[in-house]
Amino acid sequence: MAGWVNPSFDREKLRSVIDSAERVLSERDKAREEAIRLARDVVRYSGWAVTAVHKGSLEEAWGHLARAEEAVGMLRSILEPYPDLMTAGFANNAFSEYVEARLFIDIITGRGLSSPDELRVPIVPYIQGLGDLVGELRRLSLELVRRGEFRKAWSLLDIMEAIYLELRSLDYPEALLPGVRHKADVARRLVDDTKAMLADLESRSQLEARLKEVLKRLEA
Repeated sequence: MAGWVNPSFDREKLRSVIDSAERVLSERDKAREEAIRLARDVVRYSGWAVTAVHKGSLEEAWGHLARAEEAVGMLRSILEPYPDLMTAGFANNAFSEYVEARLFIDIITGRGLSSPDELRVPIVPYIQGLGDLVGELRRLSLELVRRGEFRKAWSLLDIMEAIYLELRSLDYPEALLPGVRHKADVARRLVDDTKAMLADLESRSQLEARLKEVLKRLEA
């Protein structure tokens, strides 16, 4: 065939390339395995922190959150040399679970809202965690209603609605913000359902209070 020369092959060079690739891949695999372990720790501690909040134990919640934050820092350090692993599913999930727990505690303790830079997490899992936060706020609002604390429940609803409106404004493809459009749809339903529930239950509570007052007057 025209243009061909005598074939040559440097087996030693190939072996050197493969050896180098094995070293790189071995280090990468070790980093990935350790990162997966840390990601599980982040998810576990973050979940425990949220559960502790719902139980009314803020001290316990802060303890779990501190452990989650420590694991997040270690996870970030391990993944920094591997940008593609930093955005892998297990890492994204861990970061978003941490964000959800941290922002939940931020809100109920009046600390405002920590930014992605302050939490040192990527923007995508931050937004995902923000979306999931709406569900926890609804859960807490139900508990407040059970205790008759309607004013606090309405305050949480205002926050839920603000989060939903901001999520809705992020009109980007699924490839850029995976799952966020769905989270916004879920948030809208939660906001609407919670608003209807609060209006109904508060109205019933007020009616019950008025009836009790009337009965007291009749018995007097």
